[in-house]
Amino acid sequence: MQTVLIIGAGASGMAAAITAAGDGGNRVILLEKQSRPGKKLLATGNGCCNLTNADLSIENYFGSEKEFAIPALTRFGLESTLDFFRSLGLLTREEGGGRIYPYSMQASSVLDVLRFALERPNIELHCGAAAVSIEKKGSGFSVATDKGPFFADRLIVAAGGAAAPRLGGTADGYKLLQTMGHSRTALYPSLVQVKTENAYPRALKGIKTDAKVTLFSGKAAVCVSAGEVLFTEYGLSGPAVFELSRFVSTGKDLSVSLDLMPEYAEDEVAGLLLENRKSAGSLACENFLAGVLNKRLGQMLIKYSEIALSAPAASLKDAEIQRLACSIKNFKLPVTGTTGFENAQVTAGGIRTSEFRSDTLESRLCPNLFAAGEVLDVDGRCGGYNLQWAWSSGRLAGKLGGL
Repeated sequence: MQTVLIIGAGASGMAAAITAAGDGGNRVILLEKQSRPGKKLLATGNGCCNLTNADLSIENYFGSEKEFAIPALTRFGLESTLDFFRSLGLLTREEGGGRIYPYSMQASSVLDVLRFALERPNIELHCGAAAVSIEKKGSGFSVATDKGPFFADRLIVAAGGAAAPRLGGTADGYKLLQTMGHSRTALYPSLVQVKTENAYPRALKGIKTDAKVTLFSGKAAVCVSAGEVLFTEYGLSGPAVFELSRFVSTGKDLSVSLDLMPEYAEDEVAGLLLENRKSAGSLACENFLAGVLNKRLGQMLIKYSEIALSAPAASLKDAEIQRLACSIKNFKLPVTGTTGFENAQVTAGGIRTSEFRSDTLESRLCPNLFAAGEVLDVDGRCGGYNLQWAWSSGRLAGKLGGL
């Protein structure tokens, strides 16, 4: 019987352990530095755990060599993942945008079925056991921890990334793999709130709205997303903003434009406002957009358009109507950064994938060493893609190069 040691009992580590234990010839040791496994998993999808997506095309992934993820995502794709969880007793449901959740809409359901699956004779789970160092021992490894040394024939590093340190995010995995000869890219927070010049957002704090969001670097559009936006005291949050945050982390001279009526062209918005002006009567401008947008948001757009809130709406000039329509379609805010790794859901960047085989996730530099999950330079869009990479890469690594 060979011993397989896995560092990290997050999503990818648990998937790797369950897969490796499926071979009765493996004794699996799973090390977790936290007091319990899967702590970060409980916070995903606002506590609902968006565990995968119906569209797993590679265009939803990033990294220096994003094609590296194709073999894992192909071998352990959507149907395989749903079958895997169904075999553990988990039912799922599909929501908007192809997002797939546990049927209970509780992240704890996902964690529970994984925890229960770890309770088998050939898996040992050691919590509160932080891996301190790795030493090559012949064809195997010795892993020093604060609970003593562990020895293994095969080693899988699935220690996660630097995002969300309060939930267990750490740079440990990068450091451990670097001691074995590996290198990493620069690291950036992703799926994180965006900070802007905050005079307008602070006044709108707590308001949610659907919008088309475009990130600009100078005058060039970098990327576009659409969906829910939340105004905060520091800037913007929400799924549509998370989509852009990876590019905010790596970009310069940035601004963000919100199209608050994406279903309408600007001339159509202007036409609607001109019609509303005709029937405005004694209405003040502060209430001119009350039937169109959130009241506070509408009032802010009036101010943004340099129109007096107390002015009679019926007296608005055509040029002011056009300016207001432009503001609704292009509410632009200078970007100052993100709220950092502390609040990020995912790390962009990681250990260089060129140093691993994409078909097995075995190291090209150190035989019998594998890596999985966020520690590698693969990250995905908001919508279940990062957890899918965790499941796919964990299961592929857990095969230990076999079929």
